[in-house]
Amino acid sequence: MSGRTVTIADIAHAAGVSVPTVSKVLNGRRGVSAATRRHIEQLLVEHGYERRGRTGQGAGLVDLVISDLDTQWATALLRGAQAEAARLGADLVITTTHGSPVGTPDWLDHLAERGSDGVVLIVSELLPAGREELARLRMPVVLVDPVGSSDQALPTVAATDWAGGRDATDHLIRLGHRRIGFITGPIEQICHRDRLDGYRAALRRAGIEFDPELVRHGDSLVSGGRTRGAELLGIAQRPTAIISGSDEQAYGVYQAARDRGLRIPEDLSVVGFDDVELCQWVSPQLTTVRQPLAEMAREATRMVIELARDGARATPRVELATTVIERESTAPPARS
Repeated sequence: MSGRTVTIADIAHAAGVSVPTVSKVLNGRRGVSAATRRHIEQLLVEHGYERRGRTGQGAGLVDLVISDLDTQWATALLRGAQAEAARLGADLVITTTHGSPVGTPDWLDHLAERGSDGVVLIVSELLPAGREELARLRMPVVLVDPVGSSDQALPTVAATDWAGGRDATDHLIRLGHRRIGFITGPIEQICHRDRLDGYRAALRRAGIEFDPELVRHGDSLVSGGRTRGAELLGIAQRPTAIISGSDEQAYGVYQAARDRGLRIPEDLSVVGFDDVELCQWVSPQLTTVRQPLAEMAREATRMVIELARDGARATPRVELATTVIERESTAPPARS
């Protein structure tokens, strides 16, 4: 093995065991006999095995974990991460979770097998056991829009979601709206709770009483927007405007409005969140809160690679600014 970097596969071949078995020894996990463990540990020393990305040599592989890939929101994030990885000479491995938590033993084995140097988790929940294993691996992790309670121990990249929810609501209030509906994205995500809190703060500042009947918890998808939008438009005193937790969900609100013969913005104003390409494809073009998705993914990827290369301490939390982009889907409310 002299003359090149020793890999886990090399050690596994020399020991006559599988790569996951070597990974278990490296990670201090159970499931390996004492004799086999001693043999593998001896081979690791004899062949001078070193974990990739921990010796200042530079990161070569970053794992990016994201819930799904079938939305424009995900596409924007992937473009940003890929661009930054390429700029810094690294490659990406992409894992989709479909809403499942991250950090299972199999996933950790795969990380160790391919010698990943760091992990970017996008709206994904990291299991406590998985976090412990990653810490033992000395593998840096950066969160983007984390799920559940904020983890102060891990660096995080997010947008100014609270300000975005406030500013979207302020925009509608300035137009004269008082009955403003709000459809969140998945409420377990911190970003959607922050946007809802911003909405409530704007109402409070304008002296408008918060009405829980005007709030629905959605899923950020077109189908969810159509369903939750129909619920809001079906109440006795329907809203004159609706804010959606995502642009694609806002398009579902468009569908719900048209199902009832309502015109946008003459009869109903709609505001989205994210500013994906869809906003300029729909008619009328969608007013939205621009979230710098590509920039967020670039920043998270840069942080992981620099941590893997230099071991420097990361900034605990980075927030990138949101901006309301006014287009054609908002107008003053129609007079009764």
